[in-house]
Amino acid sequence: MTEKYKIYLSEDTKARLINDAELFEFYRNDGTVNLNGFLKELIVNYFEQYRKDNDELLNNVISELTSVKSLKSKEASALAEKIIRTYINNKETGAGKSTVITLTVSGESYNIIRIIENNLLQDSSMSGYIKDMFLSYLSIPRNKREEIIFKETYETINRAIAESRVLTFTSTFSGKKGPVRVEPYLIATSKEEQFSYLLCHGYKYSKDHTFRISRMRDVFITTDTFVRKDTIQQRLTETGMRHPHSAAPDTHAVIKMTERGKQMYRMIIKNRPAVTSVDGDKYIFDWPEMQLEDYFRRFGKEAVVLRPRRLKDKLLKYYSEAADAYENKSGSYSGSPSPV
Repeated sequence: MTEKYKIYLSEDTKARLINDAELFEFYRNDGTVNLNGFLKELIVNYFEQYRKDNDELLNNVISELTSVKSLKSKEASALAEKIIRTYINNKETGAGKSTVITLTVSGESYNIIRIIENNLLQDSSMSGYIKDMFLSYLSIPRNKREEIIFKETYETINRAIAESRVLTFTSTFSGKKGPVRVEPYLIATSKEEQFSYLLCHGYKYSKDHTFRISRMRDVFITTDTFVRKDTIQQRLTETGMRHPHSAAPDTHAVIKMTERGKQMYRMIIKNRPAVTSVDGDKYIFDWPEMQLEDYFRRFGKEAVVLRPRRLKDKLLKYYSEAADAYENKSGSYSGSPSPV
């Protein structure tokens, strides 16, 4: 069965849901964002937790109120403030423009909508109930939202870790066509990105790897087991604490920054490498080379690599090719210029 429901939201709430759909890579074949597919996954994976939290909230409020036999005005006011402060989550304020989305449900998401419709609405509308569920979801930190959307993947990974079993999966970002086989050790969250990563060891090739969980597909636990090694566990644990998005070995780098570069380093926090020491304008890093390259590509002349030579050459090539492109050496554009 397939049903369609109109859900009324603020434009801000809709934009935040679309942002999560993009971050978690819910796309159609034509490259457009698949918001409906994302919302169906949200409803299926979050409904039980949302209902449980709502029941707990209701029971706590009832307990607070029934514990007081008689309330004076001042006491009632204090109790009301306590209830609001303690129990009420962030809600839409109603400010700003509203919009409507058409939610098309089928399969498991259809079954959950039917449960809500027949048992839980009471004085609320379906649109109001679903909107409140979305708002509750959005009040959760991003890494926990990722865990909700990819609930089955998390459960499979955690089981494989607990049982020391080899995992196979494909990744939307690895560039590898076939499935990856790894020995899973732990899950760690990047503080800057708030995405979670599987830290693991290559089953076939002796090499550490990290994979963003929201990019893992077709995760499967094999019958093969592996022996957990303390040296690998310690190394991956340290990687998880410092930079879980990369398991590459550290490179010792010296980068000279202008005053503007120093300001940019303070402001650009996404995947920012931790500085080992500072000597005037020279910043010393012990960090994976690829992460240093990706991070400092945004700095231009404000941050110049002094060493290692290989990292310096990579950034020099990057900027040289960009300059060639802007000078039309590697291509041209025959269209009319856009008006300023």
